Amino acid sequence: MDTQVSSQPQKVAKRKIRVATTSLSGCFGCHMSLLDIDERILQLIEVVEFDRSPITDIKHCGPCDIGLIEGSVCNSENVHVLREFRENCNVLIAFGACAVAGGLPAQRNHLDIGDALREVYCDRAGLGKQIPNDRELPLLLDKVHPINEVVRVDYFIPGCPPSGDTIWKFVTDLIAGHMPRLEHPLLKFD
Repeated sequence: MDTQVSSQPQKVAKRKIRVATTSLSGCFGCHMSLLDIDERILQLIEVVEFDRSPITDIKHCGPCDIGLIEGSVCNSENVHVLREFRENCNVLIAFGACAVAGGLPAQRNHLDIGDALREVYCDRAGLGKQIPNDRELPLLLDKVHPINEVVRVDYFIPGCPPSGDTIWKFVTDLIAGHMPRLEHPLLKFD
């Protein structure tokens, strides 16, 4: 067996950062903004490996460095997905108004959920006159919650939705090891 050691330096492949994204209850607009980074996604692919995301269509999150999550927590399935996601992500970023503060889905919080379901399913013509009740349907929560009311969140990116430029700046700062900082034109609270 030859035990000679090469004098040439060996290149060690740098591990790519694993990033996952998911959506709970909302409009999916934040993921559309993520795609608005356009061709910069090719730069991101150089340093990032995507786990669960609409780009990969992976349904369960594996161990990741960074998780981006949009949407609010409206039902039992959202709670399950959120807890699994948090468990697998070293850093969790809530992005968008729904994830940060409940957003539009939280507008139902001032309503009685039973009354709302009866009005939609029982008081309208052509809907069968009964509230759907199937084990396959996730159980609605009494109130809609931002994700930090269910799990620990490391960072928040406000906006409805935050722009692609905002998401790009935040994520690339974090990947580069810098404290993410959003200046006025990128910071939105609507």
